[in-house]
Amino acid sequence: MNKETLRPYLKRFLIMLGISILLVFAISEVAFRIQVRQGDPDRAPQTIELTIPAGTAAAIEQGEPVLTLPDEMVFVLGDVLLVQNNDNVAHELGPMLVPPNTSASMPMDQADNLSLSCSFQPSNYLGVEIKEPTTLFTRFIGIAFAVPATLVMLFGYSLLAYPVNKPEDGPTPAGAGD
Repeated sequence: MNKETLRPYLKRFLIMLGISILLVFAISEVAFRIQVRQGDPDRAPQTIELTIPAGTAAAIEQGEPVLTLPDEMVFVLGDVLLVQNNDNVAHELGPMLVPPNTSASMPMDQADNLSLSCSFQPSNYLGVEIKEPTTLFTRFIGIAFAVPATLVMLFGYSLLAYPVNKPEDGPTPAGAGD
């Protein structure tokens, strides 16, 4: 094959590369924005304080909800959960035992999904998700891995839908190949 034969394919390939980059970037950004709304994985680690109000144990014994905690909490790797117990009864959250009028902390030092026993929730458990922070490098790597597959798919489909060298209409005249 000569350069003139390859030129239309190269042009199509470069156009599909540009479209692939734009498409993958747009889909990645939409997914990232949805993810940010579900726990903000792009923030710096911080201390998250959880306060157990006075009378919590008595209210739970009577079946009344006390804290307005969700069943699942999302943390970023490096966060610290600080539990302040203002109740007159000791409470438990996973490995932490928090005596009355004291506090205890739990570092979130490993990305994981945990189900912790929890004495100050009516369900007796608290779901904890610890995510790694999403960095600009992480986002770039995701795009870099998705572009080649998207490019191959778009380039292949474009060649099927719009062939570069369209066959000529009609029968080939006799003796044309001689």
